[in-house]
Amino acid sequence: MAKRVVVGLSGGVDSSVAAYLLREQGYEVIGLFMINWHDKTGVIDADCPWDEDVVFAQLVAKKLGIEFHVVDLSEPYRARVIDYMFSEYQKGRTPNPDVLCNREIKFDAFLKVAEQYKPDYVATGHYCKKKTTVTGGQKVHHLLAGDDPNKEQSYFLCQLSQAQLARTLFPIGHLHKPEVREIARQQGLASADKKDSQGICFVGKVHLPVFLQQKLKAREGNIFEIPAGLPLYRVEKQDPEELDQYCAPWTYTKEEGVWVGKHRGAHFFTVGQRKGLQVGGKDEPLFVIATDVSHNRLFVGQGQSHPGLYRSGLKIIPPEIHWIRDDLRMKTGEVRQYLVRIRYRQPLQQATLHMTGEGLYITFQEPQRGIAAGQFAAWYEGDEVVGSGVINR
Repeated sequence: MAKRVVVGLSGGVDSSVAAYLLREQGYEVIGLFMINWHDKTGVIDADCPWDEDVVFAQLVAKKLGIEFHVVDLSEPYRARVIDYMFSEYQKGRTPNPDVLCNREIKFDAFLKVAEQYKPDYVATGHYCKKKTTVTGGQKVHHLLAGDDPNKEQSYFLCQLSQAQLARTLFPIGHLHKPEVREIARQQGLASADKKDSQGICFVGKVHLPVFLQQKLKAREGNIFEIPAGLPLYRVEKQDPEELDQYCAPWTYTKEEGVWVGKHRGAHFFTVGQRKGLQVGGKDEPLFVIATDVSHNRLFVGQGQSHPGLYRSGLKIIPPEIHWIRDDLRMKTGEVRQYLVRIRYRQPLQQATLHMTGEGLYITFQEPQRGIAAGQFAAWYEGDEVVGSGVINR
């Protein structure tokens, strides 16, 4: 009897080709479309949302001759992704809803709903790969980077667990995007030339301040420019007693800066942001280098090379440290070298991980631009994601 796979059929070309490839490999394939968002507040209509996608998904399922169902997961999505996102922005942090969406919805709520179809596996159209080995009599599932460097998505899956990976297939991880589109065209799939989705997972492309104002009120505050030559104190040593200070974010006072304008809410901005400041007349563009939500202040600096944009380390507190590879979990006092990225598509960076009783400190060989609390840092050994965590500061 053929093994059964439930595919998250989104209406896009990637999941369409994933379903086709699994069918060709002899699996019994069931397509399951997720409705996760109904509210269009702040959504840019041209990039919107599921009502068109479900038609494409239906057409693909019909073409492939596979069973098709629709499930509404908007309640868990709002509670576990969107409400979390609002809460993080209110604290002056910058969450990554796509990583959360994968952990909480696509590989949790979706997997539970799929159980009613009694699948052996679930599958998605992510550009990543999985390998399974046996170590000490135990199966170990490895999450590997996809082969297409322009679409590689392992970072978005950096919060998955061994249990989630055990049930998951990634059928297109070995392919490049042009190959995926060509397969879709050859098979006459309706999604072959459908453009890729953008913006927040399942919501679409949004005007972020408008979207956030559903729950976060606009509050006028002051913007202060920090001169590039302002002395910034930082210890240079990386011994355990000084790691906390070495990895701390830059902080400023209004007395250190020059008032340059007003903003409509510090919680709408993040470190490294340029758009939305609406302050002109400067030799170089202004970038946010720090936010102070408690006093509703923004601190900015001129130019891409302003030292306030760059830091050499970050901290992840113990509850936020996640290991995909449980067998590689670090012990307190242990130090290891890994490759790390702090955002999607960022080239992997040489870094040292220091596990302490206070948390995990990551120090980089080269200073990193725009480290932001709330984002995810993911560490790799070669092309394998080993673990990840939410940046605390």
